[in-house]
Amino acid sequence: MKRQLFALPLVLSLLCSPAVRADSLSDAIASDYDKHLGELFVYFHQNPELSFMENKTAARLAAELRAAGFEVTEGVGGTGLVAILENGPGPLVMMRADMDGLPVEEKSGLAYASRVKQIDPDGNEVFVMHACGHDVHITSLVGTARQMMARRDDWSGTLMLIGQPAEERISGAEAMMDDGLWERFGQPDMAMAFHVTSAIPTGKLSAPMGAAYSGGDTVEIIVHGVGAHGASPHTGVDPVVLGSQIVLALQTVVSRTLPPRDAGVITVGAFHAGTKNNIISDRAVLKLTVRNDDPATRELLLDGIRRVAVNMGRVAGLPEDKLPEVIVSDESVPVTANDLAVTQRLRNVWQERFGADVLWDKKRKGMGSEDFPFFTTDPYIPSTYFAVGGTPPEAFAVQAAGGEPVPSHHSPLFKIAPQPAVTLGVEATVVGLMELMGK
Repeated sequence: MKRQLFALPLVLSLLCSPAVRADSLSDAIASDYDKHLGELFVYFHQNPELSFMENKTAARLAAELRAAGFEVTEGVGGTGLVAILENGPGPLVMMRADMDGLPVEEKSGLAYASRVKQIDPDGNEVFVMHACGHDVHITSLVGTARQMMARRDDWSGTLMLIGQPAEERISGAEAMMDDGLWERFGQPDMAMAFHVTSAIPTGKLSAPMGAAYSGGDTVEIIVHGVGAHGASPHTGVDPVVLGSQIVLALQTVVSRTLPPRDAGVITVGAFHAGTKNNIISDRAVLKLTVRNDDPATRELLLDGIRRVAVNMGRVAGLPEDKLPEVIVSDESVPVTANDLAVTQRLRNVWQERFGADVLWDKKRKGMGSEDFPFFTTDPYIPSTYFAVGGTPPEAFAVQAAGGEPVPSHHSPLFKIAPQPAVTLGVEATVVGLMELMGK
């Protein structure tokens, strides 16, 4: 960009005019999208990579951030990267973007749809797709880096940009922390992240005061039985029947134990048992996902699962040493809880910048989880996780009229409108960082 020379009064006038400065930011981001970020988004979308295999993605992201003037360290927690820009005294603020795709064959019909295949950790060749919008996140991270560098006279402190691997496996953030993230690069004073969502119209932001995403636990129930011939069920204890009773009884944990206004989910996603139609097996395995919005709810749900599983085993007449086992895996993730003070500051500045109606405050209808809180929970770092709308409003109108439904995340049909999602993601992030780091 060529520097323009102005008379001193005009310079002072421009510096004192928030509207002019805000418009210049919008124009700069729009121009950057047309000249660079749009093409970069298509590259990331067409070249997705599975969790902990984001080698090309990380290399391109690192090159972009270095070109923007950041000091970049690669290979943090596997394929993760950290980009640092020191800009005088002030807070250390972190902005994170996740990089990985999903083992999904894209059927979106987009001209730039992914046709990439990779060998997954189990040795299977699978199609790979950015079916959750992480291509928007990393493209926006680059846009944010370029704008923050261009505006470094307007803020002070240290900006840390993180390209995180393996969010889809809920393990990338932990891997980076295990690799000494804060010890090596400094512990942030505040942190931010965002997720594009197909469930919100383009042009809208969501920043809940409280839980942005739910906590999640992976639970396995091993149901022991007594094997027998299928024609003589009286001689055994059928783990399929017992497991089915456990599945149905688990539904009462939420409906009859959890207070009605508290959120919680228990889903049995897999039920494995038996080998042949005329054999009563001696074992069944149930695989569950359990979601919560606060620690007290989490304990209530896990205690309820143990109570139901063990006592249904007693109902079936199993001896104490053969009762069902409940195993809570170490894949648990905490609630993504927005810090109230930081989030209110950002909500205020976003409404001032984009208008009072920019915030989408409708209640969440699902209980998705994130691994971002592994960065911010222990030790506690005040943070805000926000959402950016990715579906044009007219698509929701078509759906409401009985037409084509808006595809969900992780669907082969998933697609978002990249230009409004990326540009709003960059602008909201830059405006937020300026609020937290402004002089």
